[in-house]
Amino acid sequence: MQTSQKHHTAAGLHMLYPQPHCSPQFQMIDNNNNNGSSKESFFTLESSGPLPSYDSPSVSITSARTPFSPHSCISDPHPSPENVYGSPLSAASSYVYDEAGIKSKIRELEDSLLSGDPKVEEYSGFSPAAGKSWNWDELLALTPQLDLKEVLMEGARAVADGDFATACGFIDVLEQMVSVSGTPVQRLGAYMAEGLRARLEGSGGNIYRALKCNEPTGRELMSYMGVLYEICPYWKFAYTASNAAILEATAGDSKIHVIDFQIAQGSQYMFLIHELAKRPGGAPLLRVTGVDDSQSRYARGGGLGLVGEKLAKMAESCGVPFEFHDAVMSGCKVHREHLGVEPGFAVVVNFPYVLHHMPDESVSVENHRDRLLHLIKSLGPPRLVTLVEQESNTNTSPFLSRFAETLDYYTAMFESIDAARPRDDRQRISAEQQCVARDIVNMIACEERERVERHEVLGKWRVRMMMAGFVGWPVSRSAAFAASEMLKGYDKNYKLGGSEGALYLFWKRRPMATCSAWKPNPNQIV
Repeated sequence: MQTSQKHHTAAGLHMLYPQPHCSPQFQMIDNNNNNGSSKESFFTLESSGPLPSYDSPSVSITSARTPFSPHSCISDPHPSPENVYGSPLSAASSYVYDEAGIKSKIRELEDSLLSGDPKVEEYSGFSPAAGKSWNWDELLALTPQLDLKEVLMEGARAVADGDFATACGFIDVLEQMVSVSGTPVQRLGAYMAEGLRARLEGSGGNIYRALKCNEPTGRELMSYMGVLYEICPYWKFAYTASNAAILEATAGDSKIHVIDFQIAQGSQYMFLIHELAKRPGGAPLLRVTGVDDSQSRYARGGGLGLVGEKLAKMAESCGVPFEFHDAVMSGCKVHREHLGVEPGFAVVVNFPYVLHHMPDESVSVENHRDRLLHLIKSLGPPRLVTLVEQESNTNTSPFLSRFAETLDYYTAMFESIDAARPRDDRQRISAEQQCVARDIVNMIACEERERVERHEVLGKWRVRMMMAGFVGWPVSRSAAFAASEMLKGYDKNYKLGGSEGALYLFWKRRPMATCSAWKPNPNQIV
């Protein structure tokens, strides 16, 4: 297995881990149904009241059938007790920012997510009677008959209990059951077992040094990222839905400034420039500020100047006036003066699968996650903020719950990748090792500041956004239609759904990513 010593995932897949959205209704339309009638009708994942800021009807669209299959699938609908997505906030907390209030609300949501979580107990029948030792020779002999998920959970349970001898025993058993070229769960098991081993062998900075990993060259990493970009629609979902929201929010503006906190290779703005060039009456002036990260810089083999040059050439060929501003730093270090904001521009801020990397109150008293949101609120204020994130709960979950969540989510992901590429495809194997495995290992092996993969479900993002002074702005049907058209290049099991103004990307019945849009609340002072 190969995993980068850097914590941040390649600009691609630090993305989707699920936990069903808990809004009153999702309408999901079957991809095969050409006459538009609903095969599943309404798919209710959770039941709770809507937030007052979302009063638009649910989005319902059809994604077309294709022979090309990308990302995640899982056999059952991922039962979960959480009912946080529509949790109403107290009116008393609506107008004054309160750090203690944020911590309290997030903790309430976390408690709701974890209470009675069936996933942790799902594999409990595998344990021996109290006081009985494991017979490792017997288990090794029985590996063809053992349930790999059960063995993974028992190994994680031993780690959680501090029973290192038992944990090592299970890791030895796992080594006989996993394979990076095997079934989806065998491939996932290889990386999760590596994460367990890394957790036992070290902590903090020592964890990555304990892994048997070699970092790819920048060119190789770019190639692996490209493979995942093509076979998994998550980044295209983010780009397409966000661009549609941006275009609609700035339809009457002659000067647009987009601030992107993970610009990566700048691919999103190639598409945006192309669409702006079609605007009746002439294209507006587009300014893009890109915030860099070390992983993207390494992959593209240079700084943000390369992105700016590429976008400038594209804009010139399309007749779009263009300016590029770079912020060569981590999002945690960004302050207002780094963003190049000037009067007269309609400011839009884009957070594509990046805000979960910012430490929150559970990691640092600086709480960069909320600091950034308050900084953005102060920019003018901004016309719109777009947020795309994985639908998963791994931020403050205890280790065993986090392990179970990771197992569930990535089982889905690996099954869908399996549908897109043959199991012996070397590009797929390398892409999983370089761009997916490092996320898995980080979530399992690392804690505190070393753990940068800290995903939250949309209900928790709603609380953060509202307490930072934003209200939801429903993602329009035009965004849903654009995402639907994009999905025509992917497997028929990808679907879109909508609830409380947000757009959801599903694999089968499982929500994998969400796109939501936000505007400053004019009545809230923070």
